[in-house]
Amino acid sequence: MNDLPHIRVFVVEDHPVVRLGLRTMLESEQGISVVGLASSGREALDNIHPCKPDVVLMDLRMPDMDGIQTITALRSVDSTIKVVVLTNYHSDEEVLHAVQAGAMGYLLKSSSVEDVLSAIRTVHSGELQIPSNIAMQLAKCVGRPQISAREHEVLKLVACGLTNREIGYLLKISDKTVRNHVISCLDKLSVKDRTEAIAVAIHRGLIKLDKS
Repeated sequence: MNDLPHIRVFVVEDHPVVRLGLRTMLESEQGISVVGLASSGREALDNIHPCKPDVVLMDLRMPDMDGIQTITALRSVDSTIKVVVLTNYHSDEEVLHAVQAGAMGYLLKSSSVEDVLSAIRTVHSGELQIPSNIAMQLAKCVGRPQISAREHEVLKLVACGLTNREIGYLLKISDKTVRNHVISCLDKLSVKDRTEAIAVAIHRGLIKLDKS
């Protein structure tokens, strides 16, 4: 154990009990120290760089600035930062976007302590750490046609129950253009109608239901 490298970890997690629990768990492990904590992506951006962490343990769903946006912003400043995502969620889009943003590890919060420690050490050594089931999910997602930014806007408005005319008015495009975007979404999602498209989009994490 004495031969293990010392790893400096920064934890980004909006739930205080989970955040403090992670700190306690990590600091009880030989060779690991927690050099900083943040309750949001914005707080992480403001405080992380003076801490010089080796690995960042990152939640995904946080208010103000989500984990994927935070990973992108951190790595735009320092591309050597290694990130392990630790989240309750593993929709197709969240996994894909986290890896595209630069995450080298992806774990669910139901993972064992041993899995979390293994991921931190593996990512610190420069290797990827993604569970086989999530890796298979990612492989399937990569092979699918991707929804464009405009199609994503249209899809979200379709999920709100708006007609093509109403969507066109909001986006300042014609009804025909909206219809073409909807048809493209149906094709890319391999579905037959709007209702099925919304269900698949929610399942994959393309759109999220309003919690209110």
